[in-house]
Amino acid sequence: MAWDEWEQLKSDAMERSSAQTQLNQLSAGQGGSTSGGTASGDVKSDKKAWSTAGTGLKLLDEPIGRALTQLSDGQTGLEAVGVQSAVAQKELYDSWKKYVKGVSRRCGDLGGLLDTAGHTLSKTDEQLKGELDKIKNQYQDTAAVGGAKTEK
Repeated sequence: MAWDEWEQLKSDAMERSSAQTQLNQLSAGQGGSTSGGTASGDVKSDKKAWSTAGTGLKLLDEPIGRALTQLSDGQTGLEAVGVQSAVAQKELYDSWKKYVKGVSRRCGDLGGLLDTAGHTLSKTDEQLKGELDKIKNQYQDTAAVGGAKTEK
């Protein structure tokens, strides 16, 4: 998961939650910093917002499970012996089943990380980014069909 995806998840969680994250920071002239350094003021974060985002991701397991069941049910009666389209269908099914199970595990892992971060609020941004990078590396997405994307 890219850092910008993490930022979007945080933003989305805040929009869904009635609780707001409140950052109280002194201005640069009052001992704080506007250049990315540390501020000497109190920083407040709402544990509920973090936990809500984590719980929401973990709750995706149920609808993903239903989708997998429907996908499996759709394969009932398929005989992949001697028919090329049936063989292709079976390969596609196996590929999607593996991918969707990976999505479910990824949501669970990310949800657990956010939930834990919400309960303890003890990790720095750098530590949290490191944990997110571990999840990103563990769940590499498949390459885009037709070649790699190019940046504009």
